[in-house]
Amino acid sequence: MKPRILIIEDEERLRRVIEVQLRSAGYEVDQSPTAELGLPLADRVDLILTDLRLPGKDGLTLLKELRQRRLPVPVVVMTAFSSVETAVEAMKAGAQDFLPKPFSIDHLLTVVEKALEVRALRDANQALREQLGDRYDITNIVGGSDSMRGILSTVHRVAPTRATVLLVGESGTGKDLIARALHYHSTRRDKPFVKINCTAIPEPLMESELFGYEKGAFTGANSSKPGKFEQADGGTVFLDEIGDVPMGVQVKLLRILQERAFERLGSNRTRQIDVRVIAATNVDLRKALENGTFREDLFYRLNVMPIELPPLRERKLDIPNLVQRFIAKFSRELGVPVDSVSDEALDVLVNYRWPGNVRQLENVIERSVLLCSGTRLEADDIRLDTLTERKPIPEGHFLPEGLTLDEYEQAILREALRRAGGNKSQAARMLGLTRNALRYRLTQMGMEA
Repeated sequence: MKPRILIIEDEERLRRVIEVQLRSAGYEVDQSPTAELGLPLADRVDLILTDLRLPGKDGLTLLKELRQRRLPVPVVVMTAFSSVETAVEAMKAGAQDFLPKPFSIDHLLTVVEKALEVRALRDANQALREQLGDRYDITNIVGGSDSMRGILSTVHRVAPTRATVLLVGESGTGKDLIARALHYHSTRRDKPFVKINCTAIPEPLMESELFGYEKGAFTGANSSKPGKFEQADGGTVFLDEIGDVPMGVQVKLLRILQERAFERLGSNRTRQIDVRVIAATNVDLRKALENGTFREDLFYRLNVMPIELPPLRERKLDIPNLVQRFIAKFSRELGVPVDSVSDEALDVLVNYRWPGNVRQLENVIERSVLLCSGTRLEADDIRLDTLTERKPIPEGHFLPEGLTLDEYEQAILREALRRAGGNKSQAARMLGLTRNALRYRLTQMGMEA
């Protein structure tokens, strides 16, 4: 549809000229000599082009009434009495742009086109926000089991507050989904949601990534850069895998939680920040406290509202609904006609152990839908053969003869580091540890170097 523009101008000749030019440029046009007559048309147009000096209500009054009615239509003001003060006043009242008379037709069309582009971007952004809001709406999260109903009830109560939340659960249980639901059900939903994967950031760069740095703070810092916390000001910071944060950075995180203050790397200036912190971990932080790899005071600051997400094997009642949700998603995305699942196939899925939880189930359904030859998933279509479950310890397994437990553990650590090419984060994942827990063991055994 062609954009529709409303012209409010008391000078009839100018109003007609603008109307003709806009129609020639492909726009639909409504026109009015006064604000009183034009205001009822405001909710049906894409842009208002108005004079500031009008009989009766002037342009500034019109802008204020549009704001009071919460009408999202952009306004470009025209006036022969152009001045900096007039422009500032109009912008404060809600005008998107300012067009001083006299103006050329080319200038008019350029301003109109720019204003409509901004409107289109704003509408697209709003649509995206609504789409995200629907996706993370609590009512759209699959949770028929008792445990999930309890969790979603807690999310509903906690989300509107600024309370710090600690999400605990195995990898793939949906910690990211719950964190975003907490954000989109809070008063911060229109502010940034910044996710920080603490495992993915190299330790030497973590402080500068989180808190930013000033020009010259280190070699290569050619300009100042805000950190993740500054980018999230007014919104939510999601610290995923919080157990991997080094001790030195934990002190600064504690200060953020206590004082809402920090300094950029290379700066003495204290900056205030307003963020809500949600943290997540797939390891037992209490064991990290015992090992000395996680600060006790930071743990209690994060553990204000703990939410433990159960593994999928403990919420099997949710599997049928999750399967249907994933089938609909991937049949649409992959362009295949699969729309249902047989009872036999569902039995296979419900009775599987799912060591990778919901994320693994999603991957299996995507692969199975892609390879399905019919419109319904059958038991033979379920591709579980390529997945590896954790292998049980062989019966009678014990320490190799002649080795102590410490010597055996050292040998395992050395082998993990060798296979990981010296990368401690990768070696830690192979061993089911956090990077800090691995470093602690290496230090205790005199192997850190």
